[in-house]
Amino acid sequence: MRRRTFGRKAGTGVLAAAALTVLVTGCGIRTTSVPVDAGAAPSRVPCSVTGENASTPAAQGVPVRVFLVCGSQLEAVDRRTPLPEEKTDGDPVATAEGLLTQLLAEPSDDERQAGFTTAVHGPLVVGGGHRGDPAGTLRLSRQPEDLPPVALSQIVCTFAGSSAGAGDRTVLLGGPGPYAPKRYQCTTELRERPESTPPTATPQAPGTATPSDGATGGASPATVPTPTG
Repeated sequence: MRRRTFGRKAGTGVLAAAALTVLVTGCGIRTTSVPVDAGAAPSRVPCSVTGENASTPAAQGVPVRVFLVCGSQLEAVDRRTPLPEEKTDGDPVATAEGLLTQLLAEPSDDERQAGFTTAVHGPLVVGGGHRGDPAGTLRLSRQPEDLPPVALSQIVCTFAGSSAGAGDRTVLLGGPGPYAPKRYQCTTELRERPESTPPTATPQAPGTATPSDGATGGASPATVPTPTG
């Protein structure tokens, strides 16, 4: 009887140990089946404004498009400007003034909820070019290079995508000083990385000689007029 009892208890212990081993092993398999690197978590920022408050005065104006910051990128936002329609289409300076006003304004409640912000802050105004500037030049009250890169990217892409631009997604932009304006371009890379410097090219001012013409800071003897009389 003692041998039978011992055998029965031993058998029970073996079965319990086996069950515990299976349980532990099963737990180990379940934990290692979960992927270790699932990638970055999806962003909860929608970057899209679905609602529009038609009761606001701005909703009664002309539709315009400005670029705001959302998710570390530039995203287009549709707004309305109180400027008359003929001004937004036929006067580049008036168009630029209206667009800059929109960039300086704080995002609406709907825009903030969608994740939009703006890096453009005043005081900042825009006007026409200086004498000798290429046609279509716009000049800011601050040198463009002195603006925060993201703010400049917003201005460049907003102006370049409107009638204030110089075509081909570019805008001729300068500052208040005597420095020549530059042709800033709004590229896909700039919209994706607005903290980078916008690509530029110095435009040719009317009547300005190029280095290929021999202009290196002084007049060439071959171009100096000969006194008569």
